[in-house]
Amino acid sequence: MALKRFAVRALVGATMMVGALSVSPALAAKDVTFAVSLALETLDPYNTNSTLNQAAGKAYYEGLYEFDKDLKMQPKLATEYSVSSDGLEYTFKLRPGVKFHDGTDFTADAVKATIDRVANPENKLERYTQFNRVSKTEVVDPLTVRITLKEPFSAFINAMAHPSAMIISPAALAKYGKDIGMNPVGTGPFKLLEWKPAEYLRVTKFDGYWQKGQPKIDTLTFRFVTDNNTRAAVMQTGEAQFAYPIPYEQISVLAKSDKLTVVDDKMSIMARYVSMNTRVKPFDDLRVRQAINYAINKQALAKVAYAGFATPIDGVVPQGVDFAHKIGAWPYDPKKAKELLAQAGYPNGFETTLWSAYNDGTSVKAVQFLQQQLNQVGIKASIEILEPGQRVQRVNQVKTPDDAKVRLYYAGWSSSTGEADWALRPLLTTPAHPPVMNNTAYYSNPKVDEAVMKALTTSNRDEKALLYKDAQELAWKDAPWAFLITANNVSVRAKNLSGVYVQPDTSFWFGDIDLK
Repeated sequence: MALKRFAVRALVGATMMVGALSVSPALAAKDVTFAVSLALETLDPYNTNSTLNQAAGKAYYEGLYEFDKDLKMQPKLATEYSVSSDGLEYTFKLRPGVKFHDGTDFTADAVKATIDRVANPENKLERYTQFNRVSKTEVVDPLTVRITLKEPFSAFINAMAHPSAMIISPAALAKYGKDIGMNPVGTGPFKLLEWKPAEYLRVTKFDGYWQKGQPKIDTLTFRFVTDNNTRAAVMQTGEAQFAYPIPYEQISVLAKSDKLTVVDDKMSIMARYVSMNTRVKPFDDLRVRQAINYAINKQALAKVAYAGFATPIDGVVPQGVDFAHKIGAWPYDPKKAKELLAQAGYPNGFETTLWSAYNDGTSVKAVQFLQQQLNQVGIKASIEILEPGQRVQRVNQVKTPDDAKVRLYYAGWSSSTGEADWALRPLLTTPAHPPVMNNTAYYSNPKVDEAVMKALTTSNRDEKALLYKDAQELAWKDAPWAFLITANNVSVRAKNLSGVYVQPDTSFWFGDIDLK
């Protein structure tokens, strides 16, 4: 079978050699703390949809490919790959001389064990949808592995670079089984030291790491700081060296510190939205869903909750994602909203619930603002702020649509594969209803399903662009969400910290982290 070869050589620059010598015991330990807004649910990258969980996973796990700070794909545990002319077979050449934290060798067997696990529907892992097109994974030789797909999947390499697609030690999988989510064993620059789920995750330097001179720090701690003001305070006191997200209203204060650097990255691809359960009244009526879109002043939301560091979203998929289609923001028109509600049989509005997927301070401000906006057109929404465990149980793990209690649901999503597929398929296609994926609107449009699935089977960019355009326009008109904003990725770091970035999808890249 003819092969098209795409060789990508690892970039091992001079910067990687700077820290080649180990830190002298006489020197002070380099301990870095990240202050983050949410606690981690699991340390299993294949059983979570949380961007933060997967960002933390980059400390102790690595995949065959990765996205760099600009969301450009780079080789990691693979050095190159080739794909068959029919688009079904992907053959990967693996990096030699790599060890897992448990001392075992990284080989093709590890890739097979990892992919076999997630591609098996009986394991019911959250990321199954990302790998459900895998037919089989075969070991060609110790450093060559072949993955065969059931059908062409044009975004497959993007999926393999996603931060969930990490390679796990087969010995650890055999030892821990379902408890691997508490006992991560990868090839990453750090290994697990301690995890207190409600407080912090701490990892320590892996002395056997394959990339010489890395990591340059000794420990990295993800400290869970829900309160916005406290997250800012620990930066000012020096208890943390990096924080994201930070309270937008305190950006100007933090920027004045001679010890801190505020970074405002406007290239966010994190979409904020309110999904509406389209299977139940009154949200099964298009007019009600349209009314909610008209009822919300997105510019005001950006100002009130995000201190102006946000932009109304102008399409289903944010700009910056490959194949995103710009449509234009829903206008703010409360009069039109009331007219539509009356036409739908709700002249005096109705009562409902509004859940927030997040419990950080900015999200609380956002849902309070949304509550006020809806109230102005007669919709009385009671708010509930979900803890991570509640979110998993009451939203992600609901067995059937009939069991779903969700009505209005404030959430966010970023396409961490950098392609429109992962902004659409997990959220707006019929097979993606929970517990399979995150279609919390329980939205179903066969034309959207067809367009998204067809786009996966072609490598012709023009054809893909047209299919994704159709899917996005259909979903926009059906309004299963209130389409809100994308917020700037604003972070703060200590001036003596380097090599840390917030990526466009709100994940973290810290591949060259150092503390001077």
